[in-house]
Amino acid sequence: MHKDRGNPGYRLARGSSIAALAAGLWLAVPAAAQTVAETEATADEEILVTGSRIARAGFDQPTPTTVIGEDELRLGARPNIQQVLNDLPQIRPTTTPTVSNGNTSTGTAPVDMRGLGVNRTLVLLDGRRFVGEGNLNFIPANLVERVEVVTGGASAAWGSGAVAGVVNILLDKDYDGLSIGGNVGVSSRGDGFRYGFDAKFGTGFADGRGHFIIGGEYVKDRGVINRSTRPNLNSPDFIPSGTGSELVRDVNFGNVTLGGLITSGVLAGQTFNADGTLRPFARGTSVGAGAFPLRMVGGADGINLYDTIPVSSPFERLSTYARLSYEVGDATFWVDGSYARSLSDAPFFGDYTVGGALGLPYLTIQANNPYLSTAIRDRLAAAGETSFTFGRYFNDILQLQFRGERVSKEGAIGVDGTFGKGFRYKAWYSHGEVDSEQSMGNSRLVRQFSNAINAVSSGGQIVCGINADADPTNNDPACRPLNPFGALNASPEARDYVTGAQQSFETRKLDSVGAEIQGDLFSLWAGPVTVAIGAEARWEEQVSSRDDFTIANASNFGILVFSTPTSGGFNVKEAFGEVLFPLLKLENAVEIDLSGAARYSDYSTSGGIWTWKAGGTARLFGDLLLRATRSRDIRSPGIGELFALRAINIGPLNDQDRAGRAAANPAYNPQPSTVTTFTGGNPNLVPEVSYTTAIGATYSPSFLRGFSASVDYYKIKIDGAVTALNGSNLTLLCSRGVTSACDSITRDATGTVTQVAATQQNIASFETSGLDMEASYVVNLSNVSAGLPGSLRIRALATYVDKLVFDTGVTRVETAGDVGDSVLRATPKWRGTLSATYEDDNVGFDIRARYIDGGNFDRTRTTLINNRIASRTYVDLGARFKIDDRFMLFGNVNNLFDRDPPLITVNSTLYDVVGRYVTVGAKVDF
Repeated sequence: MHKDRGNPGYRLARGSSIAALAAGLWLAVPAAAQTVAETEATADEEILVTGSRIARAGFDQPTPTTVIGEDELRLGARPNIQQVLNDLPQIRPTTTPTVSNGNTSTGTAPVDMRGLGVNRTLVLLDGRRFVGEGNLNFIPANLVERVEVVTGGASAAWGSGAVAGVVNILLDKDYDGLSIGGNVGVSSRGDGFRYGFDAKFGTGFADGRGHFIIGGEYVKDRGVINRSTRPNLNSPDFIPSGTGSELVRDVNFGNVTLGGLITSGVLAGQTFNADGTLRPFARGTSVGAGAFPLRMVGGADGINLYDTIPVSSPFERLSTYARLSYEVGDATFWVDGSYARSLSDAPFFGDYTVGGALGLPYLTIQANNPYLSTAIRDRLAAAGETSFTFGRYFNDILQLQFRGERVSKEGAIGVDGTFGKGFRYKAWYSHGEVDSEQSMGNSRLVRQFSNAINAVSSGGQIVCGINADADPTNNDPACRPLNPFGALNASPEARDYVTGAQQSFETRKLDSVGAEIQGDLFSLWAGPVTVAIGAEARWEEQVSSRDDFTIANASNFGILVFSTPTSGGFNVKEAFGEVLFPLLKLENAVEIDLSGAARYSDYSTSGGIWTWKAGGTARLFGDLLLRATRSRDIRSPGIGELFALRAINIGPLNDQDRAGRAAANPAYNPQPSTVTTFTGGNPNLVPEVSYTTAIGATYSPSFLRGFSASVDYYKIKIDGAVTALNGSNLTLLCSRGVTSACDSITRDATGTVTQVAATQQNIASFETSGLDMEASYVVNLSNVSAGLPGSLRIRALATYVDKLVFDTGVTRVETAGDVGDSVLRATPKWRGTLSATYEDDNVGFDIRARYIDGGNFDRTRTTLINNRIASRTYVDLGARFKIDDRFMLFGNVNNLFDRDPPLITVNSTLYDVVGRYVTVGAKVDF
């Protein structure tokens, strides 16, 4: 059945999530702010919110919920939904174009709530899981009506993965009309150019019983390639200073150059110009001992591994969606489908494993190499030298180039309806697939590179030495000699011979089916008792592989990127139930509701497991709402964790249980032994289990209409978190009595370790706690002074993280208060936004401050002199102008004052590394 836009319940939903949010380009509306609208609502105004399977009056639920509306998604001028969410204090930014540089996750857009990992935040599309592990790049933002962000555990309602929270993307399925929009953006330095287009069309038919919508968007971002344009990103590193170390910029390699550096003999200290001639090496201030220390500060010839990594990776994406629905009586039958494609093609690291970078061995060049000039060969001969060592960073030949393409196709059918006295039901089936293809071009082939770089003269030609020696068995007719001296002097044939492209392919499939019913069973003294029951099942499958060339050269690549293919799957069948029990209702005094939910999940891999949630709310005198929840939640292991191909490594192992073994067996050998170690997936994994406690309050005083505030405490403890430890650490845990670690170790009769299964295990834990706070005030200016148009909204959102601990059983790492980009899960103690928005019928202006607390760069670096990073505040401005009923212009400036980030060593999850960025756009409605 189609929505009645005159129905007050529908007005509440839109008024809370869109109209109110039109007052802010980027501002999120938390549950506290939503209670303002409730005073104007009637008791039967019900909308379904993500924190529950039961439709509630307004947003009176025990779980805090933040809503982001469609205007915010467009006018915030972010390239996708994820980057809008990343501005919320409770969301820890993860994979974005400025974060995924130098890794193969470029092109994905997941969500990480509370810093617990993207696999512990569940992302839904219209209340359904979708294939692609929550990649928001697959969803066209112009079709989104609102985004609901629920913090805290919700596995009883939604199943596995809802540990830190749930993000539910809700589409505007009733859109009617045609809308076309576009925007362009560029940084104040003239780079980072981005443009996007979007369109949507919707219409009813058959006297309103049917409805059809279709829409999509396209975004292309050229990225910021030149890292040297951002001084704070320019080769920072740690160097010794006194008794400690210091993080400084312009730290470069002191033993390699782009053209090549001679590091031994009579020509030591000479570097090659681009044309192959020599000049003295222009060194900076050396860091460390020796003639050519690994690092130096400054120096005209200095280079750094990070110099070739973009500030922001280029990407493009296309996402589309269509839906057809038709009412038959009290039922609405529907079918929908989507197609999305994302592509990233960006420079990666150069191959740092050859030529002396990072302290690895130098190359040895023979003095008779024909690519050396006659003058150089003569000087070497006069000194009686037959070879020299050579340091070079081969980024002109071995600059890795990553290309990743992901294509998503998904379709679903279903029916929604009502029956009896207000009972609602829904049922659906969906199927989705994501096909990924990744390649790493210019990968060095070790054997071929060694062949090509050892060139000799033979018969008046320069040839590979292996083809001119006396041993015919090592000949390679394909070998082409490589000129390593200077820049861009290697022939195309030699480049093709010494490099190749690694390729990886992956297909993920998700089939899901479900049905649910909810409604009022009966009424008691305080109101109706409402229940929701349902069942779901899903089948997940993942198959990844490598092409024949990659498989054949797995041991021949200088850097092997795609090494662990996966093949496997699982299914789960679930039943759930939820109840809302109104306990007490005193007119204009006290209202108390209790709620509970439970879910039983039966996994094909690990068997059955229960999750549950209990909560309650108490509204006191209409102004104050107290709320509390306690839940048991789970995350089932991913297919990669279960079924990644096992690899075998043979090498020495340091047994950290030597004392106990020697005491138990005199024949025990305490020396490191040669051990067979297995790594990869573990099909015996079980779901992680977490417990969440949340207690909070919202306050909307009747004497100050338009003001609301909320504060919520949370604590999450995860046990049996999946991680992999090396063999030595497993022996340490075994010595401490950890049974699963002991089960992973095989010993012979003397107690000596012979084999270790260092696979994924349920052996780690997480713990986090903190506070979420919000306050907002909105006032119609005509109430301040007659005749003043428009409204003013002031809002503050903040999150305080008291604790964020990851414990492997061997090490316990606290990262709350660490803000350095080298820290996994770096999380400031405080994050927040403060905004003021003026809104009239035809214009709107916004100013927003985003605050990131200072903290340690890395608390584990106890000798780091400048280990304290100052706080950062970014200011954004936005404006929009409605020209007429159809045409609107908008624009904004992110990071208005062009604040630099702290010194960043590679990527940044927290800070703006691009700088001031201007976006303008327009939207036309027909």
